[in-house]
Order: sequence, then structure tokens, then C-alpha cells
Amino acid sequence: MSLSIDLSGRIALVTGGARGIGRGVTEVLLEAGATVVTCGRSPAEPPAGAGHRICDVREPDSVAALVDGIVADHGRLDLVVNNAGGAPYAMAADASPRFHDKIVALNLDATLLVSQAANRVMQTQDGGGSIVNISSVSALRPSPGTAAYGAAKAGVDSLTTSLAQEWGPRVRVNVINVGLVRTADTADHYGGDETVAAIEATIPLRRMAQVREIGQVAAFLGSDLASYVSGAHIACHGGGEQPIFLYIAQNATTEETK
Repeated sequence: MSLSIDLSGRIALVTGGARGIGRGVTEVLLEAGATVVTCGRSPAEPPAGAGHRICDVREPDSVAALVDGIVADHGRLDLVVNNAGGAPYAMAADASPRFHDKIVALNLDATLLVSQAANRVMQTQDGGGSIVNISSVSALRPSPGTAAYGAAKAGVDSLTTSLAQEWGPRVRVNVINVGLVRTADTADHYGGDETVAAIEATIPLRRMAQVREIGQVAAFLGSDLASYVSGAHIACHGGGEQPIFLYIAQNATTEETK
């Protein structure tokens, strides 16, 4: 018997699910048979077949209205992917307290707010539910230029294991630590295709992830195939980042042999 991810009949919410990594997650969940609702602070065009609601995931009342609306329309909520997040580049010494507050609110506080609202529904329904948090390798190593973001994502990692303890057995909670991902903005963000290619050469799999590959991990964690997986940190980073001292040593050796 072949294995496949079947989310038929499941109702899923993907925060920030209309663009970037979230869009890839939404596409994969739709293909697996789920009914998917995305959300964002402004109108958006999610993948065909998905719904979209306006919600500021940093605001408790907005989050409550979002989850209540999904349950009113579909009768349940089976899977939440907390994907909304991000941060502009800013050195910690120069950023204002208000800037840091906003970064933590979006990347950590919002994850807890949405998870709490979803858990209240999932605890009362047949089959419980699954929550998948999208974190980052920035949670696992220094994050210069995005210090508050890295700290917030480290908080998401810790939050995940605590919620898995508190909310089992009815609700499973897992986190994906995402590495570098190709999106429409990748070349602009890193300074062009040549720079991106040089960065990809340092990754063991020699490329950045595609957004759908993050979606496939999220779909697995939300499916019955992961029925005994909770409190897990799943690294999706292509083998990790090469330590800078090795990179320097290799380049030095190459120059010496020329």
C-alpha cells in the first residue's frame, strides 16, 4: 500500500497564506484535499480554491473573529499553520523599542494568540486538531541584523514544546525551523542572482528550498501520518549552514594551491 497525505474533509487556516512561504503551504494543503482559509491584514488573492479573511493576527479581537468566522462557515477547524511573520533588516543598537515590540508581536505573540483561539475549538471537536508553527533557523543560531526576529522565533520553538505538553492528547503542536527559501523577492533581498548562487553553493543540498517544500512538511505534520508527532522541531534547511570558519579555510586553501 502506498502512503499519501490525505487531508480530505479537513478545515485549515494558514496565516499569511496568500504569498511567499504561506502561499506554498496553502497550495500543498489544497492539493491534499483540505479546505483552506488564508488571512492577512489586507485583501489578497490566495491560490485558487482558498478563502481569504482580513485579520491582524496581533490583535486578540481580530483573531477571535477570524476563528469564530471559520467555525461558523465550516463547522470546525482541524489544522492551523502559523506562518505570518518576518522582519526588516535593522541592527539592534539602532532599532527603537517600538520596532522591537512590533517584531516580537508579529512573530511570537501572534503565534500564541492564534494557537489559543484554535485550541479552544480543537479541544471540543471530534479528532482534536493540529497546529504547525513556522519558525526559522534564526532561532537556532545568531541572527545579526534581525536580532529581535531571531529571539522571537526562539520563543516560538519554546512555545511549541510547552503547548504540546499542555494541549495533548487532543491537539498536536509542532514547529518547522525553515532555512533559506526561494521566493519572488529572493534576488532583490540578497543582491542579485550571482550572490544567490554563491549562497546556495554553501548549502549542503546546493540550493534554497522551494516554498512548496515547506508546505509538504506542514501537510505531513497536519496529517494522520504524523499522528504520534507532537512537540517536534523539524529542520527544513537543506542540511544547514556551513560554519564560516570552514568557508574561510576552504577559500584560503584554494588560493594557496593556485
